Amino acid sequence: MKISIINGPNLNLLGIREPEKYGQSSFEDYFPLLKSRYPDIIFEYFQSNIEGEIINEIQKSGFSSDGIILNAGGYTHTSVSITDAIAAVVSPVVEVHITNVSAREDFRKTSLIGMTCIGTISGFGMDSYRLAVEALVELSNFNKK
Repeated sequence: MKISIINGPNLNLLGIREPEKYGQSSFEDYFPLLKSRYPDIIFEYFQSNIEGEIINEIQKSGFSSDGIILNAGGYTHTSVSITDAIAAVVSPVVEVHITNVSAREDFRKTSLIGMTCIGTISGFGMDSYRLAVEALVELSNFNKK
């Protein structure tokens, strides 16, 4: 199984940016732990602050991965183009957020990308990524039956 993780704007600052909300660890610190927990899964990781690069990565991974975990950051609430990219690919996409977006500012409660994702996981810190992996593994196992 191959899973692509795509992180959007400002997620390169995890561990530095608002640690009271996003925690003390960078994604680069967390990623090896995730990979070691799932040694049979091939993980690809991509991060960009640029919307078009995220779209290009969704289009690339969306035909070669068994699933995509997408934390689109602030683009979650604004990007019709990322929403369209998700709808155009065949790989299932799980929307992920580190914080509980429902408990934050009103504008964060609306997800444009959510309508094209198979599900959303938010509010579990970095563990949101692991939960998304579990969801994709279960979906893959279910589809094999």
